[in-house]
Amino acid sequence: MICSVFIATSLDGFIARPNGTFDFLDTVALPGEDYGYAKFFETVDTLIVGRGTYDVVAAFKDWPWGGKKVVVLTSRPPATKKANEDFVSTRDVREVHAKLSGQKRAYVDGGKVISQFLDADLIDDLTISIVPMRIGTGLPLFNPGAEQRFKLTGSQAWLQSGLVQVRYERFSAK
Repeated sequence: MICSVFIATSLDGFIARPNGTFDFLDTVALPGEDYGYAKFFETVDTLIVGRGTYDVVAAFKDWPWGGKKVVVLTSRPPATKKANEDFVSTRDVREVHAKLSGQKRAYVDGGKVISQFLDADLIDDLTISIVPMRIGTGLPLFNPGAEQRFKLTGSQAWLQSGLVQVRYERFSAK
């Protein structure tokens, strides 16, 4: 199974403000522009997210993950489910990855979960959109971890919004 990250950060590397909101993304919103998200999302059959990400999405009026398998890594499942998501309490992401071996591509989302998958060397590719705004503090995209190399596979800039997107694949010395 391919594990992918598709995420936006502020210029100073935060995926959300300290309270978990990501309103700074609105500064790059353009009518009809999703920066490749819909095309990426079509290739995904599974989402692996943390409880914080799940709580944000569960509060949306419409459930955006319909038709996809959703795995929420948490030690505190909610009282009610939004759809047919699975709540998994293990801290071993390799175990989660192994149980999903029949899936083709997983979208890994949430700062802590992304870091756990990186630490386990399970992330195959990253698409990072950089919003031209410094927010000063917040939830970082990456937590401290082991050194890893990635190979640049593409980049794109949108001059109207100032957003820059970079795409990387895990570097293999083979």
